[in-house]
Order: sequence, then structure tokens, then C-alpha cells
Amino acid sequence: MMLPPLLLAKYYHADAPRLKSRAAGCLCYIALRKKPRPISRSFKIRVGRASRTQKEGSSIGKMSLALSVVIPAYNEAARLDKTLEQVIAYLDEFEEETELIVVDDGSQDRTAAVAEDAFARARRVEARLIRYEQNRGKGYAVRTGLLAARAPVALFSDADLSTPIAETPKVVAPIRNGDYDLVFGSRALDRRLIGVHQPWRREQGGRLFNLIVRLATGLPFWDTQCGFKAFRLSVCRPIIEAATVDRFGFDVELLFVAHRAGLRLLERAVRWDHNEGSKVSVARDSLRMLNEVRAIRRNARLGVYDEAIARARKQAASETLAPQTLSDVPEEIGSRRL
Repeated sequence: MMLPPLLLAKYYHADAPRLKSRAAGCLCYIALRKKPRPISRSFKIRVGRASRTQKEGSSIGKMSLALSVVIPAYNEAARLDKTLEQVIAYLDEFEEETELIVVDDGSQDRTAAVAEDAFARARRVEARLIRYEQNRGKGYAVRTGLLAARAPVALFSDADLSTPIAETPKVVAPIRNGDYDLVFGSRALDRRLIGVHQPWRREQGGRLFNLIVRLATGLPFWDTQCGFKAFRLSVCRPIIEAATVDRFGFDVELLFVAHRAGLRLLERAVRWDHNEGSKVSVARDSLRMLNEVRAIRRNARLGVYDEAIARARKQAASETLAPQTLSDVPEEIGSRRL
């Protein structure tokens, strides 16, 4: 995976000096907020693969966190402050340590500055901003954030918080309990949980797209596109690394490869509200998303995902029991849902 020419990663965690480091052709900044922690002079970060090295004694990079929350953002300055205020307030109440990662996908507005201002108000959560100059797509941004996450469980949420952050336990708890490897929110399983519906045309288009996805990929799920998904990174990392779809079809690819690997997947009904300002255009993006589904099938035929599937299966076998694929809905209901 090629990285943009200029990639800026900002870390906030303590009142300490700002450090500069050049690694893998990227200029990275580390700024620390709150309690000082020891940081080695040698620190290398390559955000695209989330790899990092540091000398012994450095606290950054250790798996002491309970949860990482990733929020991809593209030109979200208008609503990001409110979103981050809610997410930070929620995470600050956690007894365990958490981190928040905002990935600025080449925004042309003040998205990065808004994120920095919000991070300055955080009390306990460790917050990081990853920024690159060129817009690469939501899929690329989500993968970048997930691969940079340091907790064993990572959740990605859309920047508009269409699914409230308070729904986090629904998708995170099954993973932390050891029952599942990937849990994702669904609007289709219980539409009574939808407070504000999308415009009729967009909602029907989403239903049609998910039906096509089911037919084209064999996935047994009713909503692949809800922007609220949690991952056990130890087994999902090979799949995230192997993903190729950079735009809005990335959810299908991740679920498709995870399903092929036999990971334990769970689709759960979550609360959801439509918010204006979606970056998806029905007219512009429908054909693109269908082409992405075709590309996923072609990649599968060509063996593009084979190595990642083998690695994920090997890791899952060392951690878990029999694979499961479930929707959180009775079979008699699921068989009637479109």
C-alpha cells in the first residue's frame, strides 16, 4: 500500500515537548497531553501499516488500552466538534484506558484544526490525529486508523454519529467476552430503532444494494454499510492489511474476506438516525460501489485474499473455538427481511 507523499500524524497525551521524527518518508509529529510519560529518543512510525518501534521504557505502543475508536473524516469541520465532544465524554467515563483516532482523509477545510481543539479538552482518553494531504477515500481512512490502533479491540464510527456512541457495548462486548471476532451494527434487523429515516430514494437504494451484495457475494447479512463496526485486531489485522477497496464498498470487502476466513461474525441491531451531509451520492456512487463488488469477486477468484485468509484462520484457531456467522435476529424474521 503506497502512502501519500506527505503524511502528518499528531499524537496528544501529556504536557511534554514536541518531538519530530522522519520515518518511511513521512514527517510525523508527536505532541503529548496530560500526565508525562517516558518517550524514547528513537521513535519510528509508519502509519499506513501501523508499525512502530521504540526503545525499552517508552510507553507508547504498549497494548495497555482497552478500546480504540477510529473516526474517518473528510471535510467534516462543521460537525466534527460536536461528534468529538460526545465521543470524548463517553470514553472519559471508561474505567479502562481508551484511545481515539481521527483520520483526516485529505480534507480541504478545518477538520484537522477542529480535531486538535477537541483533543485539548479531553481528560483521560488518548487522542491522535492522522492526516494526509490527498483524499484517498473512506475505506483507506478506516484501514489507516484500524492499523494504527493499539488496543486489542477497535471500533470505527462514522463522523456524523448516525449510530450513537452509546451503542458501543452492543458491538464491543461480544468481542471482549471472547465470543466473536467482528461485530457490526445493522439498521435492517430492527427498523424500529431507526429514529430519523433517510430520504425514500436513498433508503430503497441501500436496500437494493444490500440485496445485490447478498446475491453477488453469498454474505448472509442484511446491512453491510452501517458505519459502526468493531474488530478483534489480532485476527482481523491480516484481513484489513489485504483489503484493496478505498471507497464506500470497503465494508463489503472486509466482511467478505472475514466470512471466507471463517471468523466469528455477528450482525447486531443498533439505533440509527439519518444526518444530512452524507458524502455518498446515489447517482454518482451507486455504479462505483457495484464495480467495487465486482472487483471483490475478481480478487477472490485470483487469490488476492488467500494469504490473508490463511493468516487470519491460523490466528483465530489459536485463540477461539468453532467459527460462527450470525445475525442478531430470529431465523423466521431474517428469512422475510429485504
